[in-house]
Amino acid sequence: MNFTQSQSESDFSKAKNKAFFNEIQHLLSPEEASLISLNDVKKLIKPQNETYVGMKVIPIEKIVGSEGRYNDFDNRFFPKSSHLKNRWQHVDEAAIQSIDLPPIKVYEISGLYFVRDGNHRVSVAKSRGTEFIDAEVVSLQSEIVLKTPDNINDMVKQIINYEKRVFYSETGFGDITDYWCLDFSRTGRYDVIYNHILTHKYYINMKEEKEISMEDAILSWFNTVYLPLVSIIRKNHIMHYFPKRTLSDLYVWVVRFWDDFKRKYGEEIPMEEAVKDFTKIYRIPWYKRCVNRVKRIILRKQIDLANSDNDSPLDEAELKK
Repeated sequence: MNFTQSQSESDFSKAKNKAFFNEIQHLLSPEEASLISLNDVKKLIKPQNETYVGMKVIPIEKIVGSEGRYNDFDNRFFPKSSHLKNRWQHVDEAAIQSIDLPPIKVYEISGLYFVRDGNHRVSVAKSRGTEFIDAEVVSLQSEIVLKTPDNINDMVKQIINYEKRVFYSETGFGDITDYWCLDFSRTGRYDVIYNHILTHKYYINMKEEKEISMEDAILSWFNTVYLPLVSIIRKNHIMHYFPKRTLSDLYVWVVRFWDDFKRKYGEEIPMEEAVKDFTKIYRIPWYKRCVNRVKRIILRKQIDLANSDNDSPLDEAELKK
């Protein structure tokens, strides 16, 4: 074994160990150590158009995910499995010998990059502390600009914060209600709230000769719909059964449940009864939450192992991937 091969073998071992320890540190929340999937991001952000940008030099730190190989690397692009070794070491050897490899191919969305082709080259570059890399870029258009996230959960929080800023800015919700705690744990909920307000405004206008303003509709919805419902949720201590969720999360879910209830059993179903029935049906006892978390970890391990066993043999053409 020559020096280059020995060095690349050592480099791979160090990189894989970093992925292993990263996984151990996030044993109870494995998604925090997972590389971000482009498809998951598309579902969150819903880009409008695709534009070919061409060749660029991009910062390595802005590459945060992959289109198809997100199960093979951790959230810092360190290799998670030994089946990546041969291909990874070939790329590393080229780096050691200063051999130029073809540019990687990436999608850009919200100021971040996701690898289409060249995952191993990105992994090697990150492990070697490289700051920039040549890339062929296709941009997916979005108004959201994100900071470099640590994982998908961090990205979700950034998107929710963006949606909250837009909602409060465009509706004046905070100034009208003096309520700045309309918070969610999932994306897309502010659009739901806006539609609830519009629906509330529509029904009020059916009974009025003069159409009420949007400001009056917001205040009316807040005082006669939102606050009474969240007060019932608080009074019944329902948040205890839904950890990591917000009052506004529960509002959206209970309203949906209540609407279904009224369609089945009539319009006279009291709000408080709907809240109690929702809790009985959907609450998850603490011991079941623990069991579910353990099962999730085991299942993810089995999926990763199956993907590793089904990996195809190394081919020299694959060096470009």
